[in-house]
Amino acid sequence: MVFLLLGVLIYLNYWHGLERKYIASATSKVSRFSWYYLLYFIPFASAFFFQLLFFKDCSYYKDGWFWTILILAPAFFSFRVNFDWQQNWIISKWTGLERVFYLYSINWVVRVIVLLIPVYFVWLIKDKGTQPFYGAVPLDSLKPYLLMLLIMVPLIALASTQNDFLQVYPKATLLNKIPSDNWVDKWRYVVFELCYGFDFVSIEFFFRGFLILALMRICGMHCIIPVACFYCAIHLGKPMGEAISSFFGGTLLGIVAYNTGSVWAGLIVHLGIAWMMEIGGWLGILFSKVK
Repeated sequence: MVFLLLGVLIYLNYWHGLERKYIASATSKVSRFSWYYLLYFIPFASAFFFQLLFFKDCSYYKDGWFWTILILAPAFFSFRVNFDWQQNWIISKWTGLERVFYLYSINWVVRVIVLLIPVYFVWLIKDKGTQPFYGAVPLDSLKPYLLMLLIMVPLIALASTQNDFLQVYPKATLLNKIPSDNWVDKWRYVVFELCYGFDFVSIEFFFRGFLILALMRICGMHCIIPVACFYCAIHLGKPMGEAISSFFGGTLLGIVAYNTGSVWAGLIVHLGIAWMMEIGGWLGILFSKVK
């Protein structure tokens, strides 16, 4: 049933432009927030409701915190996606390629803060006395997660030969976000990539930290698949293969967070894959030019 739900969502998005044509293009901020909220809430909540059909131990529906997180989490992420209060200041201060560079770099950093502030308040009220800030627990070993990254190398190499992948990656040069003719520009590229990577901090602390580690104390392992569905929904603006694989990656990283109580494994894997995809995009463009 979850596969059917996600299949319909992916069909509507990649064959009929659900996110691009109807949600991201909404003119009103309120309507745009509302549409994104529904895009995230529907798969997230539906995956929980499906479990009523298959499991008897669903008493967590009687827990007030379950409903609070179910309703608020999509709102937190929709607010993050639509937060643009800093953009007018950036536009007034810079022009041309510099403006684009700062728009992306500053937006990524600001959105980390915007997403983690409400998560911090939930932790402060709900879980401060029972666990460190969601997922901020050290790992016993890095080896398993480095092996995961190694396994991803041939898959990313294959993806880097596909046109839809190369239309998105690498993010900096393909979309002319920053110039690349001198050392100053290369320094900007490094800053751009670091800011891009910093954005994954909020993603991991939100999905594998907040959603898994707050909900596991309420509903145990029942939280893993719904969180993976939510995680898949935020990837609908990416290439279709990446959106599909995000569900399986989100499930795997959710299981890891559930068993380790830490987000650092997910951050290592997620950030490592993101930067490898950047490198794959560079190499894909390079080899296509050689041909």
